[in-house]
Amino acid sequence: MRIKYIIPFPFGDEGVANRAVQVPQDILGPDTEVECVPVRNAGALLDSAYDALVFDMYVAEVGIRAEDEGFDAVAIDTMSDSGLWALRSRLSIPVLGPGLVSYAVGIILGKRFSIVTMWDKWTPLYEKNLDLYRVREHCASIRSVQIPPDVESLFTGKEDEMFKTLTTEAQKAIDEDGADVILLGSTTMHQAGDYMAEHLTVPVINPGPVVIKMAETFVQLGLTHSKVAFPPPSEIVDDRFFALPSAEAPV
Repeated sequence: MRIKYIIPFPFGDEGVANRAVQVPQDILGPDTEVECVPVRNAGALLDSAYDALVFDMYVAEVGIRAEDEGFDAVAIDTMSDSGLWALRSRLSIPVLGPGLVSYAVGIILGKRFSIVTMWDKWTPLYEKNLDLYRVREHCASIRSVQIPPDVESLFTGKEDEMFKTLTTEAQKAIDEDGADVILLGSTTMHQAGDYMAEHLTVPVINPGPVVIKMAETFVQLGLTHSKVAFPPPSEIVDDRFFALPSAEAPV
C-alpha cells in the first residue's frame, strides 16, 4: 500500500524529515509505504483566507495525479485540510485531512473536544471547518498559547518549554471549558503529542499519525469518499495547476 502524505510547504530534506517523524511506522502494516511529498510553493503561515487559498492550490497540485502515480490514498499534513474538497472531487482513492479526521475521532472518543493551538490567527481556519463539517457544537473551546509557529524547525531546542506550555493550556480546557478530549491544533505540534498524552487525563489526538493510520485503514476496508457527495469534474484541467510557479520561480 502506498500513501502520499502532502507537506504543505516547499521544504528541503531537513524540513521534510521533521514532518516525516509523524509517520507512525510502528503501528502501520509492513507493506504500507508513506511517501512525504512537499509542495512546490505555498503561502506564508495560513493566517488569512487569502493565504489559505494559496495553500489549497498548491496542495491540490501535488495530489491531483496521486491515483495515476499508483498511490492508494492521500493524506494532507495540515489541520486546515487544504485542498481536501478539490482532491476528493478529482480522485477516487481515499483523500483524508487531519482536521476532518481529528474532529470525527474526537466525537467518537468523547462528548466535547477542545483544540489547543499555537496562536489565534489560526482560529478562523478551525471555525470555518467546524461549521463546514457541522461539528461546532462538539467543540468546547479553541485555546491558543500565543506563540507564532515555526513550521519547519517545529519545537527543536524548545521542547521542554513548549510541551509544558501546551499541556497547561490543555488542562485549562479540561478544567474550565469542559473538554473531555484534546486535539492538537496543528501537525506542526506533533512533537508534543506523547508528552501531553502522558500528563493529561483525557485522550489527546495527534492529527498527523491519526490521519495516516486512518488512510491505511480506509484502504484496507475498501472504503473511499462518496462520488455523489464529491462529484468529479466534467473536464480535467490538471495542466493549469502545473502552470503555477514554484518557490524558486519569479512571481
